[in-house]
Amino acid sequence: MLRFIPDTERRGASDSVSGIFGLLNQDGAPVDSGELRAMGSLLVRRGPDGADVWRLGQAGLGHTLLATTPESLVERQPRVHSRSGCVITADVRLDNRRELLDALHLPERETTVGDAALILAAYDYWGIECVTRLLGDFAFAIWDPRNRRLFCALDHFGMKPFYYHHTHGRFFAFASEPRAILVLPQTPYRINEGRIADFLVSELEGIDKTSTFFEEVYRLPPAHTVSVTPEGVTQRRYWSLEPGAELRLKSDAAYAEAFLDVFTEAVRCRLRSAGPVGSMLSGGMDSGSVVAVARRLLAEEGRGPLSTFSATSPDRAECIETRTIQSAIGMGGLDPHVVRFDQLSEYMPELEELTWSLEEPFDNYMTLQQMIYLEARRSGVKVVLDGVAGDIVLGEGSHLVRLLRRGRWCSALREALGQQRYYGSAYAPWTDLLRSARAALIPNSVRRLRQRVTGRRRLHRRARRRISESKLNPDFARRIDLEDRLRVLHEQSPAGIAPDYVVERARSIDHAYLTVGRERYDRIAAAIAIEPRDPFLDKRVVDYCVALPGDQRLKGGWPKEILRRSMSDSLPNAVVWRRGKEHLGWAFTLAFIDIVKDHMKVDIAGRQGTISTYLNWEAIDWLRSSKLEDAPAASTQTMYDAAHLGTWLGRHRERPRLRHN
Repeated sequence: MLRFIPDTERRGASDSVSGIFGLLNQDGAPVDSGELRAMGSLLVRRGPDGADVWRLGQAGLGHTLLATTPESLVERQPRVHSRSGCVITADVRLDNRRELLDALHLPERETTVGDAALILAAYDYWGIECVTRLLGDFAFAIWDPRNRRLFCALDHFGMKPFYYHHTHGRFFAFASEPRAILVLPQTPYRINEGRIADFLVSELEGIDKTSTFFEEVYRLPPAHTVSVTPEGVTQRRYWSLEPGAELRLKSDAAYAEAFLDVFTEAVRCRLRSAGPVGSMLSGGMDSGSVVAVARRLLAEEGRGPLSTFSATSPDRAECIETRTIQSAIGMGGLDPHVVRFDQLSEYMPELEELTWSLEEPFDNYMTLQQMIYLEARRSGVKVVLDGVAGDIVLGEGSHLVRLLRRGRWCSALREALGQQRYYGSAYAPWTDLLRSARAALIPNSVRRLRQRVTGRRRLHRRARRRISESKLNPDFARRIDLEDRLRVLHEQSPAGIAPDYVVERARSIDHAYLTVGRERYDRIAAAIAIEPRDPFLDKRVVDYCVALPGDQRLKGGWPKEILRRSMSDSLPNAVVWRRGKEHLGWAFTLAFIDIVKDHMKVDIAGRQGTISTYLNWEAIDWLRSSKLEDAPAASTQTMYDAAHLGTWLGRHRERPRLRHN
C-alpha cells in the first residue's frame, strides 16, 4: 500500500505518466489533507511507483508516480521552486528538453533536471506563456502563491488526461480521473444522462471534448489552459492547428525523405525511457512504421531488441492480418510477443475484472488492447508505442473530389479503380465517383441552403433510426433530446467541401473523434500501469502532414502513399504493399463475450430496473433469451452494451467513501 508523506514534510514524486490531482479553495479555507490523500488513493493504479502530497493554506497538490523517464528516477513531485515558492504536479514527457535548457540557461543540468522542474523553470521565466514553448505530452498544474493563482495546462492533442470541477466562489478540484474528484464530499455526484446516450449511439462519442459521464465534471480540451484565482476561472486556447500553404517539393522522393526525418525524430523522442520500451505491432502501416524506425534507433544506441506486442488469429491461413504480422516480426531486432483470441482464458480472471470495472462504458470493445497491455506488463514493459492517429493524420479525405473539381477526371477514375484493388469488393468505385462528382459540382452555398431547408427533417429521421438500431428507450431519447445531440454533432462538420485541402485536414485532426480515441487508449493503459505514446501525434509530424498535397496521401489507390514510400526499405513488402484492412478487435471481444455470456445474461436480468430506464427492455429481454452465438453482430453488441451500462451504473449508485488515513 502506498504511503503518502505528510504535507510539507515531503521530499518531493516524479515526471512521467502518472496521476496528478489537487484542490484550490477559492474562499481561502485551508485544504484538508485527508481529502488530498483520498484523491490520491484513487489514482494509485496510474502511479504504483510512489505517491506524495503537498499542501499549504488554501492550495494542495498531489502526485502518483509511474516512473518511465530517466529523470523520473531522481526527481520527485509535487516540486517546489526554491526562489518563487511555486509548486508543480505534472504528468509529462517533454521532447524539446535541449532547447528549453539552453533558453533557461541550464545546459549543464541536462541529465539531472527533470521535465517537471523544466516546466516550473519555464513558468518562472515566461509566466503563463511558458506553455507555448513546450513540446511533448503533458498535463500539469502550478500553484503560484505570489499571484494566488492555480495555472493548469494540457498538451496539443490531449495525450494526457485532465479533469476538473469548479463550484463558483468556493473551490476548484482537478485530477487525472473523474473518480478522484468525485470522492470529495463537496463535489456534486450526478450522472450525466446525455453521455449515456452518447455511449448507446456510438457516433456521439465525439460530440465534444469537454463532457463526462458526470454533471459538472469536465475534461480540459487539448491545447487549453485554465487559470484559477479567488476571483474566478479563465480558460483559453493557447494553440490551434493553423493551416498554411500546401507543401511543394520537387519530387515524391523529397516528400518521403522529409517525412522520414520528422517522423524519426518523433519516434526517437518517445524512446526516452527509464526501462525497456515496447510497441504495438499490427499488420498495417502505422504501427509497422513505428516499429521499423524504433528498432533501428534502438540498435544504433545499443538498446535493442524492441519488444513488440501483436494480436493474431489462431488461423494463419485465413487471416491476412496474422500473416502480415508474421512477416513484420521477421524484420529482426525484435522481441515479439503475440496474443491470440483463443488464449483469453490465460488472461483471466484479470481481464474479466478489468473489463467489468472500466472507467467509462466507451471502452468495452477494447479487449484486444487490454490483452496487449497485460502482456506488456507481464514482460516488464511500462512504455508502449502505437500508431493510433495514423489513419486521421494521413487520411486522404476529399482528394477524389478535388481531382474532379480541377477537371482531372482520368486521374480520379484511376484512383477510384486503384482503391477497389486495395479494398476489394467492399469498395464500390462507381458509387464513390458519383458521390465525389456531386460534391465537386454542387456549390457549398447550395449545400448549406439545402441543409437549412431539409436538415431538421433529415435529423428527425436519423434520430428515429438510431433509436431503433441502438434499442434506446424512446422516453429516454426524448428526455435527453437525442435529435438535438445529433444536430450538435452534425454541425461540427460544415456543409460542403473546405475551400482548401490543408484547411480540411486541419479540421479533421482537430475533431473530437481523435481526442476521444486517444482518451480510450489512456484509460485502458492506465488501468494496467502502462504509458501509451503515439509518434503520429508529435506536433512536428502533424504540422508536416497537414501541409501534404493529396497525391502524397493517395496515389494509385494506395492510401498513406508517402508512408509506404518512406518505409519501402525498412518494412517487408508484405506489409508495405498489403491490400485491404483487417482488424481483429471484434474477434477478441466476441471471444470474451463467449466466455462470460451466461454470467452476462444473469447480470442483465438482475439490473432490469436500471437498464430499462435507458434501453427498450422488451427488446433487450428478447435478445437475452436468444443464443448469442447465433445472433447477428448488432444484437450481440446491444446485449454487451446493456450489460456494461448496467454494471457501470451499479458501481455509481453511491459516492466513493472519503477515507482519512
